[in-house]
Amino acid sequence: MFRGRDVRARQKGGDADIGPTKRGKGSKIMAICDGQGLPVGVSVTCARPHEVTLVEDVLAARFTEGLPERLIGDKAYDSDPLDAKAAKWGVRVIAPHRAGRKRARTQDGRELRRYRRRWKIERLFSWLQNYRRVRTRDDWYADNFEGFVLLACMLILLKHF
Repeated sequence: MFRGRDVRARQKGGDADIGPTKRGKGSKIMAICDGQGLPVGVSVTCARPHEVTLVEDVLAARFTEGLPERLIGDKAYDSDPLDAKAAKWGVRVIAPHRAGRKRARTQDGRELRRYRRRWKIERLFSWLQNYRRVRTRDDWYADNFEGFVLLACMLILLKHF
């Protein structure tokens, strides 16, 4: 009578609110790297929230004791609330000016020259994608996936030291 049916309702997909589909079709890896492109902090979350809202989580998940001096991000990081929060933490956010922004520019050309170093975080994500388990996201549970992302970060650090 109840074959193939659930008697009570439940949420679709895996844990950690990864989206309506299974196995992380909606997961996002947020990372911080140092000046050489080596991982300093990594966090895995649902892909729904905007990146600006996830910055605090990835700063809390860092491997080092101190906060970074500068946080270089893409145009999505050009946000006044993020700048205010980062100023409280003592971190300077460097991001290019968004085209649809109503307010005046917050950074001059001198600070934006540091934006050219953003390729180092892109290289870190490329190194992470070399590990098949991280690239394909076959894990049902977000904790298992985050564990493999951290393992990949450890292997990257061991390779470079």
